[in-house]
Amino acid sequence: MPTPAQVYTRGDYTISTDPARLDVDAIHAYLVQAYWSVGRTRAVVEASLCHSLCYGLYHGQAQVGLARVVTDQAIFAYLCDVYILEEHRGQGLGKWLIDVILRDPALHTVRRWILATRDAHGLYAQYGFTPLARPEIMMEYLVTP
Repeated sequence: MPTPAQVYTRGDYTISTDPARLDVDAIHAYLVQAYWSVGRTRAVVEASLCHSLCYGLYHGQAQVGLARVVTDQAIFAYLCDVYILEEHRGQGLGKWLIDVILRDPALHTVRRWILATRDAHGLYAQYGFTPLARPEIMMEYLVTP
């Protein structure tokens, strides 16, 4: 059963889990040039949003950030596609976004969170993320184009 949309406000900024508020064009415009998703098509972005729990960050009505959680909402969650537009950085919005996600009642039973980052280890460490305790048990399957 779907969880009702959550809304959090701080000054002129809002975080919402309402999928109807997501600006797919704005999200795609950012992700198509982000190092982790260069070249991702709009159709793939839209499908990924439809199959994830998304946290849109808005300044007024404009989408200025996003975090996406791939999850069963019971045991496991993969945090990905986290971004804040450059002109809105430096205000603690990234920290606020991560805090909202980790405290979301819809995810309160999740015990294993994972993420991948090239350059934001310090941010995520503040919330308890660490390198894999047992990387030797983890595997991946990469499909190359």
